[in-house]
Amino acid sequence: MYLGTPEIAVPPLRAIHEAGHVIALVVSRPDTRRGRRGHDLPSPVKAAARQLGLEVSDDVDDVLDSGADLGVVVAYGRIIPVRVLERLPMVNVHYSLLPRWRGAAPVERAILAGDTETGVCLMAVEEGLDTGAVYERRVIEIGRHETADELRARLIAASTDLLLDTLREGLGAPQPQIGDPTYADKLDSSELELDWSRPSTQLERLVRIGGAWTTFRGRRVKVCRAIADPTAEGPAPGELDGERVGTGEGVLELIEVQAEGKPRRDATAWLRGVRLTADDRFGK
Repeated sequence: MYLGTPEIAVPPLRAIHEAGHVIALVVSRPDTRRGRRGHDLPSPVKAAARQLGLEVSDDVDDVLDSGADLGVVVAYGRIIPVRVLERLPMVNVHYSLLPRWRGAAPVERAILAGDTETGVCLMAVEEGLDTGAVYERRVIEIGRHETADELRARLIAASTDLLLDTLREGLGAPQPQIGDPTYADKLDSSELELDWSRPSTQLERLVRIGGAWTTFRGRRVKVCRAIADPTAEGPAPGELDGERVGTGEGVLELIEVQAEGKPRRDATAWLRGVRLTADDRFGK
């Protein structure tokens, strides 16, 4: 039995099926209405399961009559009721080295904190938030300029291999989590605003997780790619010297930006188009 919803849960689902494991039931969220015409669309996991000819439900209680021996949870995004956990053991794929970064946004929080490594844990599902004992884990180094999307892609590949190896060899005895937990709360849009008084290294991390934004001439501009130089001397925070933006410590060199209502562009091309004046700065 497999529980998952977003795109990141599709590769493990396909891999389990292709490895010959019998998936009695796939559980995902109900169809949601999207687009201008308001059509109901399935989640990525539900769409993939249908392509594989698997039975799908949006009611987790249906697993109780599925005949499954084990539930595999990957980015399901919902609390699984205790009444279900008491009758069917489940394992969850989590993208951090537990107990560090329990919660909804472990990849983004690891980057924001400046962590040099993260990983994948296969853990027992229990009532608490990511508190279950860990069966297996894989450690993954975080690249110096790696984005959240790039890191997540490597974590998905590692988790798929880990999951298949564990299903093949058996779960064994899980080990309790050791250490002080930290929590990866879901990101709010306000957290993604670039505060140019902060050090350039912190601003680069914000850019790396995706969605970082500032204002320019009263309109939003997303900074899609940038590299920090924490030792460089530059203009005042928020002021632009070509592609270089002043910060509280060092400079942030713009590589790719996206003006409001426009496609992503090379920062040099964007600057040629806006024609900077002496009064221009980010954050205004």
